[in-house]
Amino acid sequence: MTEIVIAGLVNGILIGGVYALVALGLTLIYGVLHIVNFAHGSLLMVAMFAAWLLAEKAGLSPYAALPVVSLGMFALGWALYRFVIGRVSRGEDRAILLATLGVAVVLDNLFLTIFGGDTRQIETDLTFAMWEIGPLLLSVPKLIAFVVSLALATALWAFMARTDTGRAIRAVAKEPEGARLMGIRPDRIFALAYGIGIACLGAAACLLLPSFFVSPHVGNVFVLVAFTIVVLGGMGSFPGAVVGGLLIGVTESLGGLVLGESLGPIGISLVFIAVLLFRPTGLFGAAR
Repeated sequence: MTEIVIAGLVNGILIGGVYALVALGLTLIYGVLHIVNFAHGSLLMVAMFAAWLLAEKAGLSPYAALPVVSLGMFALGWALYRFVIGRVSRGEDRAILLATLGVAVVLDNLFLTIFGGDTRQIETDLTFAMWEIGPLLLSVPKLIAFVVSLALATALWAFMARTDTGRAIRAVAKEPEGARLMGIRPDRIFALAYGIGIACLGAAACLLLPSFFVSPHVGNVFVLVAFTIVVLGGMGSFPGAVVGGLLIGVTESLGGLVLGESLGPIGISLVFIAVLLFRPTGLFGAAR
């Protein structure tokens, strides 16, 4: 029994790394634009279909496709904000929120029309590969996803903390008008931050695809998880997104062991409610 629990714990940590990467994009967008991106799940679905098409039509491994898909999703996110969301909303937070909801509805229905409602999967040389460590059998795709996710999270933190562009993003997030007086254009920074947040989804999609399915509804599987992680870690907190992702991954995995695979995700909803009740600012959020 102990071995089963340890295996569930390790599996939860591995999948939690990818959850953290998905949530990083969401928390970055919230931290800069101060809105919840309702299109997050739908854009993850777009990224997963892009990786799937590259694998099916071009024979490109999802891992090899990661830079391509990430850059493509950055361009899509930047263009969406620059030419659609930003213009429709005219800079008003409520209007931005509704604009992202509209983007989600359009993307979901567009991909449902093109691809139908069937689920799709791909197989790589590593799809069923396992790494044996003592009594544990670790899924190689999940292990790769965990390591790459943490590496990308660290790189994103370093970019935000150490580069001039990162400092500009943080300045606009804290005080847009003050940043404007210093020669920074907030509208461009908003588009850049949105693009970076969506690029995180491109990377996450490539890491998920070897061990997960893709369909026009797949974004719904991850959107509640991402929102819960952001709330748990603290809205706008990078360390909170990483820690929250790992905690939610463990909660889901152990919940599946106790309640069964179909009822395991209930634990995520219970965590979400508990955080809202007892620690609404999250683990790393500042008290107001």
